[in-house]
Amino acid sequence: MSEKITILVGDDSALARKQLKDILVGIRDDLEFIEASNGQEAIDKFKELHPSMVFLDIVMPVKDGIAATSEIIAADSSAKIIIVSSVGTQAHLKSAIEAGAKDFIQKPIRAEQVTAIFNTYIGG
Repeated sequence: MSEKITILVGDDSALARKQLKDILVGIRDDLEFIEASNGQEAIDKFKELHPSMVFLDIVMPVKDGIAATSEIIAADSSAKIIIVSSVGTQAHLKSAIEAGAKDFIQKPIRAEQVTAIFNTYIGG
């Protein structure tokens, strides 16, 4: 039996979390989701539940996605963190990658992009 694949979706927008989950469920139907509405919550849930993959928005209350990425990577250097954001400037991208993010998805998210990234890091 394969290990359950858990996906942490950290975004302060419930709609954005739902859109991402809907796309992921279309890829595989055996996923479990953990939701966080701010960066600190994402860090806490990561440390507690050790999800297989993390999708984080950059602009969130309490702690932003880049700070959350840094803290998660400090706790687990193998964490698979994907930044999902509408503020896709080169500076943000560079900061996210330097913090330890594996990849970056520009909002509005497209199913093909999410699928490709999911398959790269988790496998179909």
